[in-house]
Amino acid sequence: MHTGGEPLRIITSGYPKLEGRRLLDKRRDARANHDAFRRLLMHEPRGHAEMYGAVLVEPDDPEADLAVLFLHSEGYSTMCGHAIIALGRWAVDSGLVDAREPVTEVAIQAPCGLVRARVQVESGPGGQRAGAVSFRSVPSFAFAREIVVDTREWGPLQVDVAYGGAFYAILPADAIGLDVRDTPVRQLAEAGAAITEAATAQLRLSHPDDPDLAFLYGTLFTDGADSFAETPTRNVCVFAGRQVDRSPTGSGVAARLALQWTRGQIALGQARRFESLTGGQFTGTAVEETRAGPYRAIVAEISGQAHYYGRSHFTLEPDDPLGDGFLPG
Repeated sequence: MHTGGEPLRIITSGYPKLEGRRLLDKRRDARANHDAFRRLLMHEPRGHAEMYGAVLVEPDDPEADLAVLFLHSEGYSTMCGHAIIALGRWAVDSGLVDAREPVTEVAIQAPCGLVRARVQVESGPGGQRAGAVSFRSVPSFAFAREIVVDTREWGPLQVDVAYGGAFYAILPADAIGLDVRDTPVRQLAEAGAAITEAATAQLRLSHPDDPDLAFLYGTLFTDGADSFAETPTRNVCVFAGRQVDRSPTGSGVAARLALQWTRGQIALGQARRFESLTGGQFTGTAVEETRAGPYRAIVAEISGQAHYYGRSHFTLEPDDPLGDGFLPG
């Protein structure tokens, strides 16, 4: 499937059983003991540097319909909005949850917590069909505002750090002379990777729920249009080294909303459109105020549409010299 152009490979069978009571424990087991499966499915020749995946596992939250681990070319994420949108539709279409018109609710346990999706369902000539999906994410908050990160390329840079299921360094692209509409994607990728590396080395993150959530997932470049407007605002997310999200980045949108709300740039209930480099859009709304430990936070609602593009069966022959795959240097 893809959401706004960002792929999602849903692994429905063949993955080893993961050990651990909690989903975060299973994530640790996958990383420590079964990482060859991630490389096989994400890396070339079966995947590529921009591939994204979801492994279905048994939930430990009794309210969840399914649980998921997120995979990418570098490792494992804690939250992925474009994947939640795709998984919500897939869960209805596959019969994992019973379809109810006009809206079917799907509770998805992600490593960051329980995410509740609402899937539009309608009847057609071929039967019931799932469509657009919205979800309410875990509490999102501004972790640090206007902090300085020293970079080799641009000197001291001022960034914000916000959490929307994952932590992001957020800054307008023009702060380093780039533009989210006109700058070549590879140039944005190189810049984002450099900022993430510098910020990771200099910042100490913490999360009130679990230390496994306290890492910088990536850098989110924006067009600087943060005050509420009817026109869409564009952002480009660089994560997992130099991977560039083709979608508007659901967890990044939640993080931006939390930051905008904290600054008084958007009010509860105001729906804002967020656009990606493909022109794909999510609608994001800060729907209620809450708390995340010591932080004032919001619950963000994100809406979008996912589409199918095929089904695959992957094999690895014992004599394949490339083994579990590779990424070009």
